[in-house]
Amino acid sequence: MLTPERHQLIVALVKEKDIVRIHELVEATGASESTIRRDLSELEEQRLLKRVHGGASVLQSKIEEPTVLEKSVKHEREKLAIAKYAASLIKPHDSIFIDAGTTTYQMLPYLPYDNIMVVTNGVDIALQLIKRNIRTILLGGELKAATLSMVGRDAITALSQYRFDKCFLGTNGIDQHHGLTTPDPDEAYVKQLALQFSDERFVLSDSDKFSRVTFAKVGDLQGITVITDDGLSEEEQQIYGRLSTLKVVKA
Repeated sequence: MLTPERHQLIVALVKEKDIVRIHELVEATGASESTIRRDLSELEEQRLLKRVHGGASVLQSKIEEPTVLEKSVKHEREKLAIAKYAASLIKPHDSIFIDAGTTTYQMLPYLPYDNIMVVTNGVDIALQLIKRNIRTILLGGELKAATLSMVGRDAITALSQYRFDKCFLGTNGIDQHHGLTTPDPDEAYVKQLALQFSDERFVLSDSDKFSRVTFAKVGDLQGITVITDDGLSEEEQQIYGRLSTLKVVKA
């Protein structure tokens, strides 16, 4: 395969999958790992993609955020496996915070008990919880249309009144140097408070969000259990396993 053809294929794969690993590109192109690494460096210089640890990702603005609909159709199998495991951690009479998000939303059919108290900033999450007669508090505030989440001063004021056994958060980026990030500072602050007020803290993230950094920092990885799928390489599992408690589930 000629270099221009290989570059075209690499860019197409990155656009299709958002993030691709080096071993996937080696398999797709038949090129050596060293050749792929050179290709990625050249394509990054041309601003056609962004190099990340172990691969490449689509070049995306740090403040750009996909809508709920856009996120809901990506990595469905991985999100479901992550959500099932997360739901299994809930115990009777737990008080929990469930963050707005497409992966956390997938937890709802698998909640093992109804005798729990849930606080959420996710409008769609609250609607599903009340169908099961689960005690639910929906935070007030400004409704953010793109993510169906409640944010702003009123949401923060309400959230500050509660304390949780567990919180389950989504994230847009997980990075070994920058920790957890999300595009919107208002949403970041809600997540920060949920982490602060919870005894056990869980972040649900498919493997494609690793080595990705967005605009607003949520927090560091220490003291957090990250639940992800088996798309991480062994090297990545070792890196993030040293920084957090890493639980890898088979998708």
